[in-house]
Amino acid sequence: MPIPTSTYRLGPADGVLSLRTGRTGKAAKAGHDLVIHVTSWEATFEVADDPAATTIQLDGDGGSLRVHEGSGGLKALTENDKADIAKTIDDEILKKQGVVFRSTRVVPAPDGTTYGVEGDLTLVGATRPISFDLVVGDNGALNASVVVDQTQWGIKPYSTLFGALKVADNVEIRLEARLPAA
Repeated sequence: MPIPTSTYRLGPADGVLSLRTGRTGKAAKAGHDLVIHVTSWEATFEVADDPAATTIQLDGDGGSLRVHEGSGGLKALTENDKADIAKTIDDEILKKQGVVFRSTRVVPAPDGTTYGVEGDLTLVGATRPISFDLVVGDNGALNASVVVDQTQWGIKPYSTLFGALKVADNVEIRLEARLPAA
C-alpha cells in the first residue's frame, strides 16, 4: 500500500531498531549471538509528491544500545553481563558517538510496497554508502534490514580470550516499526 505524502517521525514508541551479532573464532561456542536494541533513536521519513524528493534520515544514540537477548554460549547472560557489554560498546566500539543515516536516493516500487533506499551511514566518524529495501506492510508496518561489516567503518570487532572468541565482522541492523499518524 502506498504511503500518503507527509512527514513521519518515528522513534522507540513506534518500533524497534536492533542489531544482531554473531560470533567466530576457536572459542565461538563460549560466546553469545546478541540482539541489541537501540533504545534512543529518531527517524524522519518524508514522503514527497515527487518520489525523487522522498527522504529518510535516522539518528541513534550510540550510548543507548542495550543487550535484549543472548543466545548460545556456555552459560546464560546475567544482567551484569548485559550491562558490561553495553558499556564496552559505548566506550570501546562506538566511542560514545552517535549513529547517523541520511538517504541519498529513495525509489518507491510502483505498487508502493517497497522503497529501495540508498544513503550514507556514519559510524565512529566514518561515512560509507549502504543500500537496503524498506518494506511497507498493512497498517503502516515498516521493515528494513541491512548487513554492515564493522571493519568498513574502521571498527575492530570485539575479541577476548586472546582472539579465540570474536564478534563476527558483519552485523545486521533491523528496523521493525509502524508509521505513526501523519
